[in-house]
Amino acid sequence: MTFIGEKDFDHEPSEKIGVLLCNLGTPDSFQTEDVRRFLKEFLSDGRVVEIPRFIWWFILNGIILIFRPSKSAKLYKSVWTQEGSPLMVYSDKLTDKLSKELPENYVIELAMRYGNPSIEEGLIALKNKNCRNLIVLPLFPQYSGTTTGSIFDEVSRVLSKWRWVPNLNFINSYHDDDGYISALSNSVKKHLSTDSPQKVIFSYHGIPKRNFTQGDPYHCFCKKTTRLIAEKLSLEEDKYMTTFQSRFGRAEWLKPYTSETMETLPSEDIKNILVIAPGFSVDCLETIEEIDEENKEIFMDAGGEKFRYIPCLNDSEEHVSFIKAFLFKQTHNWK
Repeated sequence: MTFIGEKDFDHEPSEKIGVLLCNLGTPDSFQTEDVRRFLKEFLSDGRVVEIPRFIWWFILNGIILIFRPSKSAKLYKSVWTQEGSPLMVYSDKLTDKLSKELPENYVIELAMRYGNPSIEEGLIALKNKNCRNLIVLPLFPQYSGTTTGSIFDEVSRVLSKWRWVPNLNFINSYHDDDGYISALSNSVKKHLSTDSPQKVIFSYHGIPKRNFTQGDPYHCFCKKTTRLIAEKLSLEEDKYMTTFQSRFGRAEWLKPYTSETMETLPSEDIKNILVIAPGFSVDCLETIEEIDEENKEIFMDAGGEKFRYIPCLNDSEEHVSFIKAFLFKQTHNWK
């Protein structure tokens, strides 16, 4: 095997700290072919779909990639902005703001697990800027093998080809970090007094129940995030709940499902709710279309009266301040 080396290398320690912010990814456009390409890469990941490869290949290529891309393309089109995909737009803005806030020896790059810019491109960019100390921060607060675990796999694959592997601090979760909890609590607090909700719904992206029973800690981390925010806001137990959205396929996923919850709450005389998605760092298809449109419609059609979605932290000042402080904590031993 030939490893990637360096020309004009310097053995002196580098004070530069490279930060790779990683998000899930998005199609390059809402055109069907771009969506198909994105879905193929995403759904071909063995971390995302744990079905024997030879069986899944036929399902994916023979059924899903024939019928699903056109449907998904319409959904992406409904949330696309003049600047592009919301996930990419907010991730870019967050990265830009962090770049301006961090000291000069910090170099930050944005990468997507699927699509562009790739993790490999991001790591090489940091390498070319002489960053010998790397922090990889997946923008998934609650660890799951389906998300953060997959990013670790890809980072490891890329670095395994390098002759000189850098110091690496891979962040696998920050679900209970005080700064993260405070930032989310403040975003909820702004709405509690004005909206006077009967219940706050914490909706997280779901994973198959099988993953949980085989040791994925995601469910526990989501529940802890909810509990810590509720404690900070002094919410009584009957004033909030945790649900899970975005299930795919016929297998059982983590429950309760967000969509079913929206359908049953009005029959329990809960008709005024706040909804927040703490598992998403920036707004995207799953929050804008699935929560604030699809699930809102389910709730209102079932008899709900007031549905208020609280946006993700996105590129807010509080989000930037939290990540900045969090990165400083990670690099304490490198200074």
